[in-house]
Amino acid sequence: MKVAVSGKGGVGKTLVAAGLAYSFVSKGFKTIAIDADPSPNLALTLGLSAEEARKIVPISENKQLVESKTSTGYAGVFRLTFTVDDIVREYSVKTPFGVNLIVMGTVRSVGSGCTCPANAVIRSLLRHLVVERDEAVVLDMEAGVEHMGRGTAQHVDVMLVVVNANMKSLETAKRIHELGVQAGIRRIHLVGNKIENETQKEAVENFANKNSLEVLDFLPYDQKIVEAEMQGETPLKYGDAEAMKAIENLCEKLLQGNT
Repeated sequence: MKVAVSGKGGVGKTLVAAGLAYSFVSKGFKTIAIDADPSPNLALTLGLSAEEARKIVPISENKQLVESKTSTGYAGVFRLTFTVDDIVREYSVKTPFGVNLIVMGTVRSVGSGCTCPANAVIRSLLRHLVVERDEAVVLDMEAGVEHMGRGTAQHVDVMLVVVNANMKSLETAKRIHELGVQAGIRRIHLVGNKIENETQKEAVENFANKNSLEVLDFLPYDQKIVEAEMQGETPLKYGDAEAMKAIENLCEKLLQGNT
């Protein structure tokens, strides 16, 4: 199962990504979580301490690794073909909740013209994780899919676009959906998050219906989650929280839809 989680900043996509990854582990799946957001926070949500998270060097910033994969010995010339399976073994970080984490770092969009060595490595790694490996993979992405490239995006089983009832997040979701369709992703669903009442739920549903988007599920606003994050704790430790139960239910829906 390969799941990409996207959405406008602040809508809670990192919690959804972490919660899904933990749910997969709880169901017996070997699981890799990929932090592909330019402002990576997935490590903290998966239970690593701030000190442990700071020690993680993103793949794109690991100059020694990038050079070992791409160097030809000639200035300005680098390899585009290389193996990346060893990166998963050596650079993934085991988190307290059983999820293996890889922090990608900044990924330039496919249309930006960047052919730098770091971009080549992370693109190859993304494709390897999504296309060639059998583990469950959850990608915590920035808003958009351009940096994945068609060859990777086409193999994602589903993209979840996390939204709240704010019109800005909904308009962003509409654009992400358009990009996802262009990239060849077959299943794209909205997930309403931090929903406090029926009015907010209806706002998401009405926008989705108006724009031919499909809402897969709604996750409630949960004060327990808010307090955990304020205190620097991972919400995953509160399995009895309503929001965490809802994410577990979302995982079930994804697995049922993939059979």
